[in-house]
Amino acid sequence: MASDGIDHITKVLVQSAKLVEDKVDAELTKLSEMDEDDFERMRERRLEALKKAQKQKQEWLSKGHGEYREIPSEKEFFSEVKESKNVVCHFYKNSTFRCKILDKHLAILAKKHVETKFIKLNVEKAPFLTERLRIKIIPTLALLIDGKSKDYVVGFTDLGNTDEFSTEVLEWRLGCASVINYSGNLMEPPTATQKSHSKFTKVEKKTIRGRGYDTDSDEEED
Repeated sequence: MASDGIDHITKVLVQSAKLVEDKVDAELTKLSEMDEDDFERMRERRLEALKKAQKQKQEWLSKGHGEYREIPSEKEFFSEVKESKNVVCHFYKNSTFRCKILDKHLAILAKKHVETKFIKLNVEKAPFLTERLRIKIIPTLALLIDGKSKDYVVGFTDLGNTDEFSTEVLEWRLGCASVINYSGNLMEPPTATQKSHSKFTKVEKKTIRGRGYDTDSDEEED
């Protein structure tokens, strides 16, 4: 019986290898049948794609992407959000130590994810906006897409309930809200570098809040 099981596994492995080999052969055949004009057209399409990507990057940079910036007042907030599809705004206070922790990580992510605008705003200079967004806990990240707040990162609850969360964990959390282009696994946070006592609040991508300018926070975290 054991021999039959081994024979079956061997057969499956051989079949799998054959499928891979056939696919490679098909690709090689396709390449061998391409003439000079085909290669030239492929090259032109590739160059066009690169030019388009570079143009998009330059457009983002011209709008203040690629760096983590402070905006002086709530008036600038609306213009900054209006001109960019994806925005992460850190609502902070100078007296709150955890805001400085977020600053460090956001500065790194701003350079990595040029597709998203990263800004910060002092809540003491934005009383109307803070009230409108019902921001009570500091720090809070407002994650905005197409000019509307889609989700909030309130305090460090979603980041493992620790001050020592990694930049990768914050990146994952922003990816869950689709406010950055995230290439990792959204189903699980990158906990390999986290301390064993860190606890994560499970984030379901499909249940991300999209109720306009809204949050349920009702206390301040200093």
